This record gives sequence, C-alpha cells and structure tokens, in this order.
Amino acid sequence: MMRFTILCVGKLKEEYMRKAVADYATRLSKYAKVEIVEVAESDIPGEGDALLKRLAPGSCVVAMDLHGKMIDSPALASWIAQKTLSGTSHFTFVIGGSDGIDPRICQMADLRLCLSPMTFTHQMTRLILAEQLYRAMKINAGEKYHK
Repeated sequence: MMRFTILCVGKLKEEYMRKAVADYATRLSKYAKVEIVEVAESDIPGEGDALLKRLAPGSCVVAMDLHGKMIDSPALASWIAQKTLSGTSHFTFVIGGSDGIDPRICQMADLRLCLSPMTFTHQMTRLILAEQLYRAMKINAGEKYHK
C-alpha cells in the first residue's frame, strides 16, 4: 500500500488547524497510509538533524521549499503516479520550520516542491499539503473533487 509521511517541524497549536489536517489525513487514508511526524522547533541545523534522523531509508523525499519547483495539482498527481509505477510506495514530504528548511534536506531530496511564490507558515503548509495530496489521489483514482 502507498504510504505518505508528512515530516514537519513543530506542533499545530490551533485546534481548528489540527482538525483540518486530521480531516484531510482521514480522507487520504482511503488511498494511502498517512503518518504525520513532528520534530521540535529549534535552529535550522538542529531541526535538520532531527528531520534527517526521521527519514525512512528508501523513501522518496520531497522537500517543501520556497525555492523549489512550482507545479499544479494535476502535475503533482501525475508525478506521484509515475513514481508509483516505477516502484515507489513511500513518499516523505518534509516541511521545515519558521526559518525554512535545512539545505541538507533540499540537496538529497528527490523533488523540491514550492506550493506558491507566497510565503506560508509551516502550519499552513501542512494543511495545504494534506489537501493537495488528497486531491492528487482523487485525480489519480479518476474521481471528482469539488472541495
């Protein structure tokens, strides 16, 4: 079964944000196993060390990076489908903290992905990413998505 890990810095403090991410994780679980792993906030090298320790060997790593590639939802769905066809079953999406993402993660990532040229909080990035993964899986399943 396909597996998505969202590896991120910090905890979601607002209840509404926790509920929204949990809602999309539940929806996404129809298509893939979903795991959200949080590491403590600190400075970038410290966060980077903690994130690197939690990366599963063999996982396809996607760094959520303001300087990464911008793609639309169908292109994300297509990329996931292509990687899956080539044997990838575990994707790890890494979200850095307030000061960004450790360059070591960007260097070793299979894809550096930018959600928008606008800057989002790392909490908002988690929510947007969860929604986009759900949307991608709906697209790949040939299902309509209106939310």
